[in-house]
Order: sequence, then structure tokens, then C-alpha cells
Amino acid sequence: MERRTSAAARIAAVLALVGAVVMIVVVVSTAPSGSSSKGHHHPQHQAQKQKQKKPRTTAKTYTVQPGDTLTAIAHETGVPLSEIMALNPGVDPQILTSGEVLKLK
Repeated sequence: MERRTSAAARIAAVLALVGAVVMIVVVVSTAPSGSSSKGHHHPQHQAQKQKQKKPRTTAKTYTVQPGDTLTAIAHETGVPLSEIMALNPGVDPQILTSGEVLKLK
């Protein structure tokens, strides 16, 4: 017994495969990618990023609030994350406690 498949079924299968490949290409090409923008900075975008940076705080300490992260604190205060970590060696970045006081200077 030989099985015969219709030509229409074969064509539909090929079209479905082509459609799936096209959809994958569209999704991949529209996905945000951090590596594609590296090295292609426009002067206008750099100026905007520099304006958006928050000036460094003059405060010597920061009291941790509920939900704070070291990264958020660094952005809010203008103090680099590496500097906050160097000034507070006993602080676990994964476990910040509300009310904990961090040195900024």
C-alpha cells in the first residue's frame, strides 16, 4: 500500500515553513540589541545622555529606602556604583536593609 499525498498539502507545508522563517527573521531583526548600537553613537544622542545624567550629590551618606538597589542609588545620587561598593565593603549588594546608611564620600 502506497500513501499518496496531494500536491496542495505539499504546497501548504512549504508555505507554512517559509512563513515561519519570515516570522523568525522579523522578530529577531526588531528585537532590541545592545551590541548593535555600540560604536555607532551620534553626537546628538551623546549630548542628550550627558544632560540626562544626574549631578553628583553633595550628601555624605544615603539612607536605604524599601525597594532600593545599589544601582538605583548610584543613578539617583550620581555616585558611581563601584565607588559606593568601595566605600561600603561590608554591604551585600543583594541584601539591602531599609534604614541602612551607606557612605557616599
